Amino acid sequence: MGILLAFAPFIAFAVIDRLVGATEGLAAGAAVSAALLVRDWFSASRAPKILEIGTFLLFAGLALYALIGGPAWSIMGVRLRVDAGLLLIVLITLALGKPFTEQYAREQVPAELWASPEFKRTNYVITGVWELAFAVLVLADLVLIYRPEWPPRYGIIATVLALYGAIKFTSWYPARSRA
Repeated sequence: MGILLAFAPFIAFAVIDRLVGATEGLAAGAAVSAALLVRDWFSASRAPKILEIGTFLLFAGLALYALIGGPAWSIMGVRLRVDAGLLLIVLITLALGKPFTEQYAREQVPAELWASPEFKRTNYVITGVWELAFAVLVLADLVLIYRPEWPPRYGIIATVLALYGAIKFTSWYPARSRA
């Protein structure tokens, strides 16, 4: 559940972006990210996570730029920046040798398993699947920007399938890995 809650800023962004506008959507994403960070800082059982910190920096930075710079971004242009930022966060966690899913898994797995090769491998695999899902989102955004004649539903379908697949894989793979 924790990993899915980490995507709440992206949901807030998507809803507010559609209803009000891009800058407001970015600000909403930053506000929800900040709320998650505050929750973690004041919780005895949680700690701020790389994904949540990166998400806050992404939304706050884009919102600040949108307010100060006043760019003329299209809806798809903003989505591309957000999705590419999310992909970059995931790639950074892998490059640092700390797959973002590991922090969430540690909240559910006994501490004595954290150093095991299986635990590490499982988190690399799951993070890799999320990386692939976010790459699909970026690709769908690029297609919709550079091929405007394509119906937007193709991008929506690709996005939903990529995220649904990553969610299902995340819930399925740990049990399969243990077996």
